[in-house]
Amino acid sequence: MDLYEKIRSLPMQPGVYLYKNAEGEIIYVGKAKNLRSRVRSYLLEASQANAKTGSLMREAVDLDYILVANEHEALALENNLIKQRKPRFNILLRDDKTYPYVKLTLGDRFPKVFVTRRLRKDGAAYYGPYFPGNLAYRVVELIHRSFLLPSCKVDLARFHPRACLQYYIHRCLGPCVEELTTPEAYKDAVRDTQLFLEGRQAELERTLTTRMAAAAEAEQFEAAARLRDQLSTVHQLQEKQRIATVEQDDDADVFGYHFEAGSLAVNLFHMRAGKIVDRREFFWEDLPDLLEPAASESGSPAEPDKVEPDQIEQGASLSPSSNPSQSNETSASEEDAAPAPETPFHAGQIFSALLKQLYIDQHYVPRSILVPVDFDDREALTTLLSERAGHRIELAVPQRGEKRSLVDLASQNAKQSYTQRFRVLEPSRKAIQEALADALMLPELPRRIECFDISHIQGAETVASLVVWEDGKMNKQAYRKFKVMTVLGVDDFASMREVILRRYRRLKDEGQPMPSLVLIDGGLGQLHSAADALESLGLGSQPLASIAKREEVIYVYGNEEEPVVLDRRSPVLHLIQLIRDESHRFAVGYHRQRRAMRDRDSELLAIPGVGALTRQRLLTHFGSLRDVQQATAESLAAVVPRKTAETIWKHFHTEPLPTT
Repeated sequence: MDLYEKIRSLPMQPGVYLYKNAEGEIIYVGKAKNLRSRVRSYLLEASQANAKTGSLMREAVDLDYILVANEHEALALENNLIKQRKPRFNILLRDDKTYPYVKLTLGDRFPKVFVTRRLRKDGAAYYGPYFPGNLAYRVVELIHRSFLLPSCKVDLARFHPRACLQYYIHRCLGPCVEELTTPEAYKDAVRDTQLFLEGRQAELERTLTTRMAAAAEAEQFEAAARLRDQLSTVHQLQEKQRIATVEQDDDADVFGYHFEAGSLAVNLFHMRAGKIVDRREFFWEDLPDLLEPAASESGSPAEPDKVEPDQIEQGASLSPSSNPSQSNETSASEEDAAPAPETPFHAGQIFSALLKQLYIDQHYVPRSILVPVDFDDREALTTLLSERAGHRIELAVPQRGEKRSLVDLASQNAKQSYTQRFRVLEPSRKAIQEALADALMLPELPRRIECFDISHIQGAETVASLVVWEDGKMNKQAYRKFKVMTVLGVDDFASMREVILRRYRRLKDEGQPMPSLVLIDGGLGQLHSAADALESLGLGSQPLASIAKREEVIYVYGNEEEPVVLDRRSPVLHLIQLIRDESHRFAVGYHRQRRAMRDRDSELLAIPGVGALTRQRLLTHFGSLRDVQQATAESLAAVVPRKTAETIWKHFHTEPLPTT
C-alpha cells in the first residue's frame, strides 16, 4: 500500500503518526485526536507553503501510525517516541539536564545512600529532586558524617576481613566487617536517615534526644557524644528537603521566553517553598524552520475536515526524486525554488513540545506550572500529569496578579539570557569581519560571502553547491544547487566556470547586488576558472578568493603569488573553514540525491510495464532498489499486478521463475 492509499484509509481515531524517509528513518512524530484529518492537512497547499511542512513532505515517502484509546495516551506515546527516535523535524529538547535525587537502598541487607539522576522501581526510596544539583551531594556528605551510612561499592551481602578507610575516619558504621556494628544499630541509623531526608525534624530530634539520654545514663559516652553531634546538625539545618510525594502547595515552575531574529531563549524558574531555588535556560536557533503554520489539533488553517479523499491527487508524490517536473526544473536552473515565506512565530508550539518532554514520565511534577502562552493540548496535558502525579496539577496561563508578575520576571530573565547568548557575540563578530577584510584585502567589511564547491564521482552526475554566509551566520534559505549541464567527464575547472557564469549572469540580469566575497573551494585552477567567468561578465573587480584543501592556504585573486597563511587557531580561518565545509556538505548531499534519482530511474523505469507511479509504489513498499531486487515474485505481486511482478522478477534474475 503506497503513501496516499494509507492516508485515505487512516482511521478517524486518536493516535500517533510517524513519517519516514526513503531509508526508513523516522523523520517526524505527531499525535492527533483524528488521525485522518490531521495527516491529510499536510497535503494542503497552505500547509506545504510553510518551510518545515514543505521540507517534511518532500522527504517523506512512508507513514506509520499507532492507535491509542484517548488523547492522553497519544500525548504520552508521542513524547516517548520523540525521546527515543529524536526525529529531525520535531522540536527537540537539547538540554537533557536532570536534577539529582538521594537514593536509599532499603531493599539491601545494609542499606546505602547514593546520589542518582535515574529513578527505578527497585524497592529503594528516592528523595528530591534537589535544587541546585550540588545540594544532593552536600546532603549525602552530611549523612556520611552524621549518620555513618556508606555510599561505597563494597558487597555488603557478605562480611569482609577488614574495613576500608571510611570506617577509620568515622564516616561509616563498618557493616562490611562482622561485629563492627550490629543490625539494630544500623537499623537505627537508617531510620534516622529516613526521618532526616523526609524532613521530619521534630520526630528525629525526639528520637535522638531519647537515645542520647539513654546512652549517657548507661555511661556510653562516645555514643552519646555522637548522638549529640547529630542533634546539633539537625538543629542547624536550614533548608528542608522532602520526599517527592510530599505535598507542597507553593511549589511551582515558572516559564518565560524571548524570541527575536529566528532565535529563542526560554527561562524556567524552580520555586520551592515559595522561593526561587534554581533557574534553567533553553535555547533554539533557526527556529522558524521547525515550526508549522498555526493550526488546530484536528486540522489546519484551510479546514482540512472538508478535504475529501478524492482531493488527494492520484500519483502525486512526496519524494523529490519522484516528481519529474520538479527534478527537471532543478536541473535546468541553479535556483531550487523561491524561498518559502517567513513562518510566523507560534510560542504555543514550543511550549507544547517543551512541557511534554520535561514533565511526562518525571517522578516529581510541581503542583503549579505557569506558562506565558496558551497552546492546543494544554488541558489534555494537565489531565495526564494530574493522573500520573495522583493529585491535581495546575498548568495555567496567568493574565494578571502575582503569578503573572512571576511569568514576566522569567521573561525578563529570558531576554537577558538571549542577549548573553546571541548578542554578546556582536563585538567579536565585527572584529572577525575586520580581520577578514584586512587579511583578504577586501574593500569593505564582508556582509555576505557566497561559497561554491563541485562534487562528482569520476565525472558522473557532476553538481555544484552555493552556500551563503550573511550577517554573521549561514543563511540556509539562500542556498542553491546546480546541475552541471555542459561539461562531460572530469573537468572541475570547466564545471566551476559554468556555475559561476550561470549564477552571476542571473544576478547581473536581475540587477541584484553582488556579494562582498566569492569564495571557491579549491586551488589556483578553480580560482582562475571562476575569475575568467566573472571577467567575461564584466565583473573583474569582484573580490574573489579560494581555500585549498589540506594546506588550508587562502589564495586571493590578483595576489596569488603571496597566499594568505593564517594561524590554525585564527578565528578568521575558522570562519572560512566553516563556510567551506558547509559548501562541501551541501554539494555532497545534492550529489547523493542525484545519484539516487539516477539509480531509481534507470533501473526500474527501464523495465517494460513499470512507470513512475509503479516505481514509487515499489520503492515506498520495499524501502530501496536493493530490496526490490531481492524480493520474490509473490512479494512483488502484493504491490503490483501479477504480470508486472513476474516481469520485474525476471529482469533481476536469470534463473527460471520458481513454480508455486
